[in-house]
Amino acid sequence: QVQLVESGGGLVQAGGSLRVSCAASGRFFSSYTMGWFRQAPGKEREFVATITYSAGSTSYADSVKDRFTIDRDNAKNTVYLQMNSLKPEDTAVYYCAAARLTLPGTKSYEYPYWGQGTQVTVSS
Repeated sequence: QVQLVESGGGLVQAGGSLRVSCAASGRFFSSYTMGWFRQAPGKEREFVATITYSAGSTSYADSVKDRFTIDRDNAKNTVYLQMNSLKPEDTAVYYCAAARLTLPGTKSYEYPYWGQGTQVTVSS
């Protein structure tokens, strides 16, 4: 069992930066692949970034790959999403998710554990 709690969301101007965090608990946390997804108002949830804890492999959506960075601190049971050069279209609720995978996971159905989300709003 894995419990996930996101934090760090807020309001930021376009071009600015923000870091959201996901605190996790569970005996097998260090072996779980972690993912970030987002859902904008009136739109479906979409993949943002993923990272494996065993190998440190990462994958990003094309829309964010040159601006966002996912990383983790296994000792603190925390995964981060550093968001730079933010755009208004990045506005969404950001969710973290966990799965027992050996590869990065880019599909929502691969993840059985989800946090409650944190709101990120980017103003023009």
